[in-house]
Amino acid sequence: MTPLDPEETQPLLRPPGSGVPRGRRVFLAAFAAALGPLSFGFALGYSSPAIPSLRRAAPPAPRLDDDAASWFGATVTLGAAAGGMLGGWLVDRVGRKLSLLLCSVPFVTGFAVITAAQDVWMLLGGRLLTGLACGIASLVAPVYISEIAYPEVRGLLGSCVQLMVVTGILLAYLAGSVLQWRWLAVLGCVPPTSMLLLMCCMPETPRYLLTRHKRQEALAAAQFLWGSEQGWEEPPIGEDHQGFRLAQLRRPGIYKPFVIGVSLMVFQQLSGINAVMFYAETIFEEAKFKDSSLASVIVGVIQVLFTAGAALVMDRAGRRLLLVLSGVVMVFSTSAFGAYFKLTQGGPSNSSHVDVLVPVSMEPAHASVGLAWLAVGSVCLFIAGFAVGWGPIPWLLMSEIFPLHVKGVATGVCVLTNWLMAFLVTKEFSSLMGVLRPYGTFWLASAFCVTSVLFTLSCIPETKGKTLEQITAHFEG
Repeated sequence: MTPLDPEETQPLLRPPGSGVPRGRRVFLAAFAAALGPLSFGFALGYSSPAIPSLRRAAPPAPRLDDDAASWFGATVTLGAAAGGMLGGWLVDRVGRKLSLLLCSVPFVTGFAVITAAQDVWMLLGGRLLTGLACGIASLVAPVYISEIAYPEVRGLLGSCVQLMVVTGILLAYLAGSVLQWRWLAVLGCVPPTSMLLLMCCMPETPRYLLTRHKRQEALAAAQFLWGSEQGWEEPPIGEDHQGFRLAQLRRPGIYKPFVIGVSLMVFQQLSGINAVMFYAETIFEEAKFKDSSLASVIVGVIQVLFTAGAALVMDRAGRRLLLVLSGVVMVFSTSAFGAYFKLTQGGPSNSSHVDVLVPVSMEPAHASVGLAWLAVGSVCLFIAGFAVGWGPIPWLLMSEIFPLHVKGVATGVCVLTNWLMAFLVTKEFSSLMGVLRPYGTFWLASAFCVTSVLFTLSCIPETKGKTLEQITAHFEG
């Protein structure tokens, strides 16, 4: 390597102190990037209102049978798994900003294909494209936001990724109640188009520019984002920091965050959240509630409110405390939901349905009221618990714990793990309910939640208030 000038070896990003920048444009840049997760949430939520509409569709419009409907919901997770790997390659090769710009293309194209669909294969193709974009956005947006945020607000801004996802899901539920599936797909083009326009005006992250030895561009990006050319200390990029090699997995600074990142994604899915969200209507029907579309909206509102609350306290409470609190709440809620199904299994009223939040009429009446509210309360408590910890924090920690030179590959593996687990859980949830019965399935999820709490206490370090470089040094030490 050619020796650098003395000026070039001076750190651009310094430790926080009295001169810590407080530029407000970092919030605008984070919002622009978070439109990717908003698009990804809308794509996830799209299937819930669209499937009933497509089941009722009359020729020549495509119509979904039970098997096609299952694939319509699950195909997006397969596309996202591929998108995670593609995003891991893109984020290192072309940068964080351009990766976000590029992911808007499959988003818009996928929804356009769904809008113009004449058969089931076009619907599945459109879902696959939107899934590909979801995978890229779920990787790149957290990385971009973590690298532009200063430590005091990184938890807040990083949590906005999950906040935008659940907002997108809720938007799809609400819009789906008034729009037909084609027009709902047209609406799905709006968030990624907005992201494309806004991100064109935002800079690349200073950290990525430094890894490419573009110091002047990094200075300009820091000035734009923070109102200063100084922020935190950035270690020099030497020859041993030029990309990922398998031999590096022997280093604790690589394998420790790698194990933590992958484990976080596995535990997030094994908590049962995607089973609850993708099969919300089925679960509420099993719990004897008839107006399942309203139930989905209630679940969406709870997610948005509690995720927003978690974002506001993330940088004060810390990641570990919220993960433990979230896990404990999910243990009790899944156990209670399993108890509900155990108490009601095989009863003569299992096929009964009533309006949402109205208990089933059976004898004795007070027992019916108690069990009905146990089901409602368990689901709502689970969603709230997930939203304050295991929803946003795995994505936040994924963007914080990996060194710059392996971030693309490592986050790609984490995202691939997350979406493959989401596919397996989504696809096999019904089969698992048949084998273990509903109560056994939710008690199994409760056991996984217990394990996640123990893992958090024993393996996950606190990252609040630390720079990304200090977090890297913690694992290497």
